[in-house]
Amino acid sequence: MAFRIYLVMAWCALVAFTAVVMANHGSDLLPVFFGDIAAGGWPGQFNADFTTMLALSALWCGWRGKWTPLALGHAVLAFVGGGVVLMATLLVLHIRHHGDMRKVLLGARL
Repeated sequence: MAFRIYLVMAWCALVAFTAVVMANHGSDLLPVFFGDIAAGGWPGQFNADFTTMLALSALWCGWRGKWTPLALGHAVLAFVGGGVVLMATLLVLHIRHHGDMRKVLLGARL
């Protein structure tokens, strides 16, 4: 239950924060994101690290679904949507599989 509570609270906080940032700065993230990476400072290092985590999330979504067309779509969505997509995915799977983390993590590979 604590895992589900965390996912809901973190998801809500991230969605709210994203809405505030978009309201104040618009949705033109990519030039800022890649500009920070190109500058070679700590913000760029964080963005590069985050990109690898997005890729890992996407790879897991695709792998979990055995690379079916639906799993590939989910992988792309996970890469683009970040934590919002990953937390929603984990919450839905956790509920669907009654907290059985083996089923949550392995999916079609079980």
